[in-house]
Amino acid sequence: MVIAVIRVMQVVVLTDEDLREELLNGVETIDADIVWVQSLSQLQQYQSADVIIDLLYDASHRPVLENLFPALIVINSVEQTLKETNPSFVRINGWRTFLKSSIVEASIAREENKLKAEGVFALFHKKLEWVPDEIGFITPRVVSMIINEAFIALKEGVSTKEEIDIAMKLGTNYPFGPFEWAEKIEVEKVHCLLNSLSKYNSRYAVKQEVWK
Repeated sequence: MVIAVIRVMQVVVLTDEDLREELLNGVETIDADIVWVQSLSQLQQYQSADVIIDLLYDASHRPVLENLFPALIVINSVEQTLKETNPSFVRINGWRTFLKSSIVEASIAREENKLKAEGVFALFHKKLEWVPDEIGFITPRVVSMIINEAFIALKEGVSTKEEIDIAMKLGTNYPFGPFEWAEKIEVEKVHCLLNSLSKYNSRYAVKQEVWK
């Protein structure tokens, strides 16, 4: 008798506790072998993984991830495009608070990665929304501009942080006010994105004194 062995896909996720919770967001069972790691050294132990999701990505991770091919590599990279990282990667918007959504913005440079990436995120009950490989995707750009305007309004004495946050939540039904969002995302990340965008369009320019 021949017994067929069905191999379960192994997905290794480099993350912290907060982003892990966002990625799961209520999902209790996953039809795959999910391995959670919190460091690059741990990640390097999974040379035979099918998929690597790096939710803590920065440029220093690139050489390690490239050594893990032919696994599908998914990176959380809002500020850097695939042209600046590696066209074989899949790029997602995994800024804090955004990963809770059932729809995740993503970019690819190679079409063959598309269906596999969609299948991986379906495990977490999420749909990938494919957008052009541009700095900031769509939602982070919009939210960062709102945060920038909020800092300008605060500097000009229009209102207080608390009142601006309340006004935006009540007036636009956003889940967070701009200052709350900046704190959750990390002000440095918002600042970095705006500075990167301002190289191509001056409307994104940040007045340094406003953010102090």
